[in-house]
Amino acid sequence: MAAVAAAPSLLHTCTVQQPRAILSRIHTCFHFTAILALLYYRFSTLFSHGAVPRLSWTLVTVAELIFTSIWVFTQAFRWRPVARSVRPENLPARSEDLPGVDVFICTADPGKEPVVEVMNTVLSALALDYPPEKLAVYLSDDGGAAATLCAVKEARGFARHWLPFLRRFAIKTMSPEAYFSSLGDEERFLRVGDDEFMAEELKVKSEYDVFKRNVEKAVSVDSSVKNDRPPYVEVIHDNTKNQEGEDEENKMPLLVYVSRERRPLRPHRFKAGALNALLRVSGLMSNAPYMVVLDCDMYCNDSSSAKQAMCFHLDPNISTDLSYVQYPQIFYNVSKNDIYDGQARSAYTTKYQGMDGIRGTICAGTGYYLNKKALFSRPNQEDEFLHEAEKHFGCSSMFIDSLKRLNDKNYDKRDILSDSTIEEAKTVASCTYEENTAWGSQIGYSYECLLESSFTSYLLHCKGWRSVYLYPKRPCFLGCTTIDMKDALVQLMKWASGLVQVGFSKYNPLVYGISNNMPILQVLCYSYFMFSHLLSIPTLLYGIVPQLCFLTGTPLFPKVSSVWFAPFAIVFVSSLLQHVHEVFSTGGSIKTLWNEQRIWLIRSVTACLFGCLDALLKQVGVAKANFRLTNKAIDKDKLRKYEMGKFDFQGAKMFMVPLTFLVVLNLVSFVFGMKRMIGEGNYGEMFGQCFLSSYGLALSLPILEGLIKKDKQK
Repeated sequence: MAAVAAAPSLLHTCTVQQPRAILSRIHTCFHFTAILALLYYRFSTLFSHGAVPRLSWTLVTVAELIFTSIWVFTQAFRWRPVARSVRPENLPARSEDLPGVDVFICTADPGKEPVVEVMNTVLSALALDYPPEKLAVYLSDDGGAAATLCAVKEARGFARHWLPFLRRFAIKTMSPEAYFSSLGDEERFLRVGDDEFMAEELKVKSEYDVFKRNVEKAVSVDSSVKNDRPPYVEVIHDNTKNQEGEDEENKMPLLVYVSRERRPLRPHRFKAGALNALLRVSGLMSNAPYMVVLDCDMYCNDSSSAKQAMCFHLDPNISTDLSYVQYPQIFYNVSKNDIYDGQARSAYTTKYQGMDGIRGTICAGTGYYLNKKALFSRPNQEDEFLHEAEKHFGCSSMFIDSLKRLNDKNYDKRDILSDSTIEEAKTVASCTYEENTAWGSQIGYSYECLLESSFTSYLLHCKGWRSVYLYPKRPCFLGCTTIDMKDALVQLMKWASGLVQVGFSKYNPLVYGISNNMPILQVLCYSYFMFSHLLSIPTLLYGIVPQLCFLTGTPLFPKVSSVWFAPFAIVFVSSLLQHVHEVFSTGGSIKTLWNEQRIWLIRSVTACLFGCLDALLKQVGVAKANFRLTNKAIDKDKLRKYEMGKFDFQGAKMFMVPLTFLVVLNLVSFVFGMKRMIGEGNYGEMFGQCFLSSYGLALSLPILEGLIKKDKQK
């Protein structure tokens, strides 16, 4: 039976998935026994006086040791998986009793992040089911583009039509682009025959078309990114001016546009710098104690997400040390095949639930509701940095005062949007404000790593904060995933480089985490995130050494008839069965299983490999930190190939070099190795390498197909 622990306030429940945990622990013991036998065979044979190829044997043994280390880290995710549910109906009924929430949306380049898509995210955030006077939406424009400022003003005008329409007819799809696409068909079908609804919908659709045309016109006029600019802050909609007797469905939250100062010779700090600037600007204006961070293409899909998160933040039993509530990233454009594993099934249905059972999961960078105090102090030490406030937070007395009033529900906000406040907001958004302060080191988002949210969440857990993971039936946020090989690998390379850098720095979780009393299982989880990309090394070794030995007829595995062949077979079959179980128990299929194995192999020898090399070059000072913005504009030709389940390698030449080398080597080794094996009749000795080569060949069929097509085109 599953063990269920309900909070006394009945705001949420936490269910420990005991059957899954017990099964995983049994499998861990069984699998680890086989691994120990395998490694014993490797070392005993290597150090015996038998005739084995020392170099090849050593390289394969090193590869298996790295595989084992990463596997040990992975087991922590399976030790205590939990599932959570919420009861928002038990929240305080009066809006005055709910805390304020700030929404932070970051965009940087209209060329790579379509402005219409960004505005859809803004509109969906404005539509959250939360008291408008307690909600504020901040758009950070790190490109300083005139088109983005014009677009957010247009969005404010369209919101006057969109928000009442959503509230009047209880529409769940909060993004207008999604609602008027096939994603909203179900909701529209349920209201067929409702004349009032259909007339209102037609009117809103017409307004949306006008809105889109105006935004696209603004983009065509001036969408340039300005890398040398002063700070600019503008209140697009002031929610303090909502009329007292105004109909609730017409009320709008505070909407603010922020473009922080940027100078070529000043450090930019990328997204972490943008979020820290928003922390200060929002502190001067709405000063909400909680915030939610959204990627510009991750729109709100469930209006109750804020209230669901408050079920945890308002529970006195866990709120004292709760830093954030993380939602999964779900993508609306994932195809049935999902050939690039864009949905990241393993992460959001297995690893995050497992980590949630041991003081909380890593931050995904979007879709999380965070207690701002966590960025400014340790648990139960709110005044930690306020003793020397200016030294830590900067010289803005208004911002320091806002920190002291962070949880004051009776804070009078009638004058917060005065001219003096706007000027102060520009000051705290300047690129010199953080000089000689603790921003980016002790407070706010850390500047030590380009993966600002993931690394900051690691530091929060080291300080004693916890987090929770909520996976509701209806996705609270929907985003757009990459649909071609180049963008998918560039994104992964960025993650790999940042995490590996942290792993080999003073923040190594096996040292820094343990010294800060982080639970050992959580240490292992973070070790997995920071070192798993090193799997590129053993994968590369296993893709070269056994194949060359197969080609020359040199055995690296025991004979099939030998008792020592059993550990190798057990490790392979055991790993495969565990993967099968996890895929099928989370709603996947055989195709899902095959796609995940194939893209894992491709990623390991491409993006992960180059990410590790990039981290190494940065470590020795050859390369500099460079933020690679993922292209979120959709190419129709790429979309067609993706939906057909065809790999698109266009533009990924750099990544194709090691991948092509391994595929060609494996093909040549397989053909000539099979010929030698048949000729010599040593099937038992060479079966392991023959099977390995065959399996690799089956996984690499899309690459071979791409190479053949490319050759024909020439």
